[in-house]
Amino acid sequence: MMTWYDNSIYDTKRPIGSFWQDDAPPLADGVDLGPLSQDIECDVAIIGGGYTGLSAAYHLARDFHMDVCVLEAGPLGWGASGRNAGFCTLPPMGLSYARLISRYGIEEARRFIATQVEAVDLVAGLARDENIDIQRQGQGMIYVAHAPDRFAELKEKAEYMKQEFGLAVSLLTREEMASTHHDSTEQFGALVNHTGFGLQPLRFMRGLAAATARTGARLYGRSEVLRWERDGSQHRLITATGSLRARRVIVATNGFTRPLHDAKLANRLVPVLSNIIVTRPMNADELMAQNWQSDYPCSNTRKLLFYYRMLPGNRFLFGARGDLTGTPADGAKMRSVMEQRRGEVFPHWKDVTTTHFWRGLICMNARLTPAIGQMPDDETVYFAMGYQGNGVAAAPWAGRTLARLMGGKMSFGDLPAPFKGMPPRIPLPSLRPWYLRAALGFYHLQDR
Repeated sequence: MMTWYDNSIYDTKRPIGSFWQDDAPPLADGVDLGPLSQDIECDVAIIGGGYTGLSAAYHLARDFHMDVCVLEAGPLGWGASGRNAGFCTLPPMGLSYARLISRYGIEEARRFIATQVEAVDLVAGLARDENIDIQRQGQGMIYVAHAPDRFAELKEKAEYMKQEFGLAVSLLTREEMASTHHDSTEQFGALVNHTGFGLQPLRFMRGLAAATARTGARLYGRSEVLRWERDGSQHRLITATGSLRARRVIVATNGFTRPLHDAKLANRLVPVLSNIIVTRPMNADELMAQNWQSDYPCSNTRKLLFYYRMLPGNRFLFGARGDLTGTPADGAKMRSVMEQRRGEVFPHWKDVTTTHFWRGLICMNARLTPAIGQMPDDETVYFAMGYQGNGVAAAPWAGRTLARLMGGKMSFGDLPAPFKGMPPRIPLPSLRPWYLRAALGFYHLQDR
């Protein structure tokens, strides 16, 4: 199967090595029924057992009483849903607020942002209603100016968020940020978006999977779709040990979408590696050396951003975008670079031991907003993906939206414009690694 990262990135048998796996309770017995070992039928087949696919299955089965089956190539939540940094916030876009308004108009932009406030509430509601211990932290998200001139950009962003979209935000000077949250060599004030929180992503994923199984949906991990055929009015998804027939299919594979799932989709997406390191627990003196006194998730204003947060138990999570190959050797180099940069930004922690390192794929596209729709040449195939690296809230919302579209509770006309349909096709998609290389080089120059 053609990919443009090293095969190890797609190897479902390769250990991920995340802290989340060591921390999260195991999936409840009887939730993961895979691998699929027989030939079965259902109303809706879902490819992808992460937040999007599980939420779609949960809401289709619970709210519309449909017979739903989920096929996941690895264990449930093997992809980004089980290994992200746990930032449940908004928005899932690579556009500035000004560009969002310029492209879609103020009303559609407001509808788009309003759905993502709703998305954050959906995650909180699922955790509450299904009794999922997500280890919620913080009351928002902090954007840290990494250089003195970037604070002016945050002021402008805050005005858009508050005046145009009615979001609760606040600005902190360097001194205020240091006295209330943390300090570092790249801290020159901050913007606090009070919508959102941090969570343990694998705990949320496994809790959502258990809740989905309770609705009657059937979940099959380790059931990679190897072939996809059309048989009259039905789709036939073939795995190594079984097959699944359904009249309608949802593709919910996001950054791990490959040509087999649908070349028309795969050629419109840009999967980007993102890396995370986590430290050993730190003591109170180590925390105060950086004035650390916050549990808010944070990211900085670099184009090639750093994202970080203090986890329960005082382990420090530090993330960054990755290399261009995905090879184990380049992964080891990336870990070393991240440890060095963590020590430069937080110098009192430069010698703190890293206990975990892992990586995975986020999903970008040329439109820089998520894509929700039906295949133009086959309206029985639905999709939702392209969360621009911010899918913890957006993906469950998108899954619920697909369920409502399939169940007739809403129409595609109800979607805000930034979500509608397939993103533009990427010219000469085989050159995507070179496009990405050029973009990363340009962003690196802007970050200096």
